[in-house]
Parts: sequence; C-alpha cells; structure tokens
Amino acid sequence: GIAALTATFGAVALTPRAQRAPATPHDVPGVTIPQLDAQYWIDRLAHPDRVVLNADAILAQNTRMRASDPALHDLEALPPTLEAGRVRAWIEALSVPPTRTLYDADGKPGSPRSIDRMVANLALKAIPQTQVTRYGMVVRRADLRTFPTRLRVFHSPDDHDIDRFQESALFPGTPVVIAHESRDRAWYFVVSETYAAWIEKDAVAQGDADAIFNYGRRLPYLVVTGATASTTFTPEAPAVSAVQLEMGVRVPILPDWPGDAPVNGQHPYASHVVELPVRNADGNLAFQPALVRRSADVTEGYLPLTRANLLRQSFKFLGERYGWGHGYNARDCSGFVGEIHRSFGILLPRNTRDQSVSPALDRIAFSADDSHARRLKALRETQVGDLVYIPGHVMMIIGHVDGEPYAIHDTSGMTYRLETGALRRLHLNGVSVTTILPMLSDADTPTVDRITSIQRIRR
Repeated sequence: GIAALTATFGAVALTPRAQRAPATPHDVPGVTIPQLDAQYWIDRLAHPDRVVLNADAILAQNTRMRASDPALHDLEALPPTLEAGRVRAWIEALSVPPTRTLYDADGKPGSPRSIDRMVANLALKAIPQTQVTRYGMVVRRADLRTFPTRLRVFHSPDDHDIDRFQESALFPGTPVVIAHESRDRAWYFVVSETYAAWIEKDAVAQGDADAIFNYGRRLPYLVVTGATASTTFTPEAPAVSAVQLEMGVRVPILPDWPGDAPVNGQHPYASHVVELPVRNADGNLAFQPALVRRSADVTEGYLPLTRANLLRQSFKFLGERYGWGHGYNARDCSGFVGEIHRSFGILLPRNTRDQSVSPALDRIAFSADDSHARRLKALRETQVGDLVYIPGHVMMIIGHVDGEPYAIHDTSGMTYRLETGALRRLHLNGVSVTTILPMLSDADTPTVDRITSIQRIRR
C-alpha cells in the first residue's frame, strides 16, 4: 500500500494526472496532448457522420481502380497458362541484383559471391516455357521479399532499421497466383492483386481458383476494424489458433453453425464463428472453423465511410512503430493508409508512387513549376481524409487549426527550424500527428514545396 511505498521510497507527492501530463509533447511543434485523440478532430467537424461514399459508390470506385490503375493485377483475367516471358518479366522487375554495397545485421558488407547465390536461387533457367496457371491463398501474415531469402540487408553498417529486401506483406485470405518456385524450394514467387514478390512457401496453400476467389465474396462476413485482431487460441486446431488478422481483413462467417456445437473445444456463443484458410501437409488449401471473440474490434460488414470513422480508424495505429515494407509486424506510410481504407472496403495500390498518381482517384497534381503559394492554398483547402504525397511518403489530413493543416502519418521523422534558426530533427519512427507547414525536407526546402499530388476519395 501507500505506507509500504513511503517506507521504501520516502514521501511521494501525488499530483492530479492533468498536472503530471504536459500540454504539449516534447519537441513536436504545434501538437498538444488533446490532439492525440481522434475525438478532438471529430468534434471540430460540422457533419462527422455524413457518409462520404456509400457501398454502391465504393463498388464503383473499386471497379474504376481495377480497370484503370496499371499497378494492380487482375488475377482472374490471367490466361489458363503462363508463358515463360511473362513470369521472367515479373521476377526481373523486382529481383534486381544490388549495385551498391549492402550490409548485414552484423554490419558486414555483402560479397559478390553472396549476391550470386541469391540470384541463383531465383532459378530463372528453370521457368518452363509454359505452365498451367496455379492459384493459392495466403494462410498467415507473411512478408514479401525482393529475393527468396530471410537475410536482412541495410544501406549502412550502423543502420539496422530499414531492411532493403523487405517489400510488403500479405494477410490471411489473400488470393495469389503461384508463378515460380525458388531453387531451394522454400519460396514461391507470387502475384497478388497489389504486389508481386517472393513469399515463404509454407504461408501459401494451393487450391482451386473458384474456391479461392469465392472465399472473399461469401456472405455474411466479418471485417477487422482494430489495428489487429486474432482468432482465439486453441490447442485442438493449431492452424487456426491465434491467427493475426490486420485491419480491413475480411473473413466469412459461418451463420449456420449449431449453437450447441463446440468450435475447437470451446462453446461459440461468446464469439463469431468464422472460416479460415489452412495449408494441409501436402501444400493444398483447406478451410477450418475458428473463433473470433465478440469483444474483438471487428464488425459484420465494412464500416460506413464517414470522416469520423476515417479519423477513428487512423488513430487506432497511433504510436505503432514504423515498419518499412510492413516490417516489424507493423506497416509503413502507404500500408498505413491502405489498411485504413480497407476497413471501408476501399482498394488502393500498395506503394506511394502508385497511390500518388492513380488515375482512379480525384487527383490534384503539382509539378516543379508550381509555386509555394499554389501548394499552400491547396493544403489549406484539404478535407479530412485527403492524402498528401511527397516523393516516397504519404500523409492523411485530419483537420486544420488556425489555418494550419495537420496530418497523421507513419513516418521516420520530421525536421523543422527552431526559433534560434537551428535545425531540429525528430526521430519519430512511428504513426504520428504533426503539423505540415513547419516541416522541412532539407535546410532550404519546405516539405510543402515537395508535394507531388493530393489524392481525394470523395464524391
């Protein structure tokens, strides 16, 4: 109790929480503690719960995205056989041998011999002239890699944060085309709707195309609306035990499951009974029932696309560590906005370079000839949910305070100038709330002047 604490540490002054917490986070300019809560920004909106796009409009948006955006792959439109030239082009577009020195986790530089081994593991000469198009489904969250290797590599011997062979990640239930197998038979080269890369073979189950594509269309369905959710732990069925599901992942509900029939040793009444893909011992696809707690942050069907919901969803990631290419079991800036929008059923390309120029969105484009004043005017006219792009990065607008645009983004950090004129670099390294106008790309260039586009998802 208090007496024991006093005896151990001496008298402690107990002050109210409001007195202990500073009003402004240390060193982050223009941001106060209340602004780190979605409700602060929701309360500033005139019509926070007005629907921006209804389900029909989102369907039309996704149809337009799939028809017009070259970054996406239409898996169902692929021919019944794949030619060697197409498969080789997919692999060679990604797995380009590095020309600069890369360092491993011990700070040791890579050797030409190690690069040759990685290239040999691509097994390009083993690609058949034609092959039957094979389909698969991802059964667990799995990394997508530049080369078929777990080796982490970095640009400098003392920077071990950004693995340059990490591309992205795929989540349970994602359909893929299995295009090739590595020489060591441990990896598949797969093509998903949003990305083509190497994935560990045991994360993918091969199956019938109809069963794979129909899985994502089945009704009713559950959508993960938290940053993550997971199935219930069960020793009876390890393949569906504590499976991590990311925001926006959709899984079919088994509505006719008998109310008195246990699921993997547990009564289902306090849970949703869903069906998950699993990989059998022979590598083929099967489905098993699993439980998701009713207390989990999930919903039946996608969330309505409102500005309030956009804010709530984005702030569920606040403080999460930045993970390049979905590394660290987290996500990067484009993965962050992609998962937020997936919880509404909205499809976006995977990378910022593709999101920023997507012809399917309502885009305001900027060139090097555009003035600071034009960019500033556009920023001040942004609405909640608008996506602001600079080369290699995306920020989501959450509101304005005294004419200053604020954003939430998954960022490595920000640079700004102190009142003394000195530059200050903040190593934020996570999902953060910042103002935009004070941010600098270098000592002489405001970040505003590097904006390439503002993409809007609205009527």
